[in-house]
Amino acid sequence: MALNLHLLRFFATVAQTGSFSRAAEELHVSQPAISQGVRDFELQVGCRLLDRGARGVRPTREGEALLRHAKTLFAMERAAEEELYALRGLGSGMLRIGASTTIATYMIPTYLGIFHRAYPGVELSIISANTRAIVALLIEHAIDVALVEGPVEEPSIVSEAWRQDEMVLIASPDHAFANAAEPIDPARISEEIFIVREPGSGSREIVSEALSANKICPIRRLVVGSTEAIKQLVASGLGVAIVSVATIRDQISIGTIVVVPVRDLRIERILWRLSVVGRLSNPAAVKFDKLMHL
Repeated sequence: MALNLHLLRFFATVAQTGSFSRAAEELHVSQPAISQGVRDFELQVGCRLLDRGARGVRPTREGEALLRHAKTLFAMERAAEEELYALRGLGSGMLRIGASTTIATYMIPTYLGIFHRAYPGVELSIISANTRAIVALLIEHAIDVALVEGPVEEPSIVSEAWRQDEMVLIASPDHAFANAAEPIDPARISEEIFIVREPGSGSREIVSEALSANKICPIRRLVVGSTEAIKQLVASGLGVAIVSVATIRDQISIGTIVVVPVRDLRIERILWRLSVVGRLSNPAAVKFDKLMHL
């Protein structure tokens, strides 16, 4: 039995989005066409591939097995497209960059501007997400360049050191820490509301490891989904946090946040450029890499 790849794409998109309507939007076809296509595909393979319920659509056991193969197949398709693009050069095409939130927001905008001026024919696509999501996108050929905040233990992924970053404790100017005459005792952090990023964030993992190594265990934690939210909450006096120095320059200059020295606590980390073993980089990605290493 030869699978209909057009209908396989319909099924895979519905399974990944969990919705016929979202799949229709992503593939730019009507929802009835998606629904009919998936039904036809289920008839072709001879089994039900999706469970349709009030809470959405989920793949069956057979659907999960087929979806794994579909992801591999469509990744190979994108790889072939990228290789053909690589042979055409930099006159046109797209460079898709995926970066952890801190990197995407604070560290690469300057590089993006320089790249665009040098290669205006290349369309830029920027995805900002946590490390876990960026790794998934890279494996699926959904991005060309991946920059994250922590090394990745994945057999198919190569982690290459990109640049060094320092993380510091921040507080409101009205906080008791801000008026300390000398670096504070690390144990005092445990008494504060400690504001952290969500699970899957590279920044959160680095901070958690540093706190654990120094036997710092905040009793009260507040989890938020972005560094911008962390800074706003800290500035309001709700708690303290540890963030990259690259993220707070504006707030420091206007006095809404202060850096608090902590005795015997210095957090430095390496930021990483990820690539897939054996995958050909397109010329745009190669040029962007060289630009970031200048």
